[in-house]
Amino acid sequence: MSYIREIEESDASGDIGTMYERLRAERGRVSNILKVHSLRPQALAHHLDLYMGLLFGPGKLSRAQREMIAVVVSAANDCAYCVSHHREALSRYLRDAAQLDTVCTDHRGAGLPDATVALLGYAKKLTEAPATITLADIDALRVAGFADEDILHANLIAAYFNFVNRIALGLGVEHSADEIQGYKA
Repeated sequence: MSYIREIEESDASGDIGTMYERLRAERGRVSNILKVHSLRPQALAHHLDLYMGLLFGPGKLSRAQREMIAVVVSAANDCAYCVSHHREALSRYLRDAAQLDTVCTDHRGAGLPDATVALLGYAKKLTEAPATITLADIDALRVAGFADEDILHANLIAAYFNFVNRIALGLGVEHSADEIQGYKA
């Protein structure tokens, strides 16, 4: 499922076997983006902790906003793996299929609240041209109603997805329709 060797679930023992058991218990399955870490179980553990903290941990950003950041960043990076996974997760919050498709292609035309458009614009700019971010970008988020804690959270989620996109793209991680459906929320 990728360009490098992976330890299959049926062959897993020791630390990676424990991690796979944790993933099945918490998430319902072992996704390919996590399985690609199987040669370095400790990296997998750190990756999973970061993911769970950013996407499901405390914070004022809604789950929908967090998933929209994931989709916008991943689309900007042409990472079909992450777009498909997080589009599926976002579909739990955006029930309109046309709106969901638009968020995945051009969030500005999706009829989202102005504050969310600003947040996603920041995530996209951070992805495409990080050196051009200025205090004005941060001030625009403040004017849109985001506290510094929210801005940091959005920045961390965008940075995380840039990291994961490079794992998926750089190691040829593939996805299938079966893989993206049926995760525990």
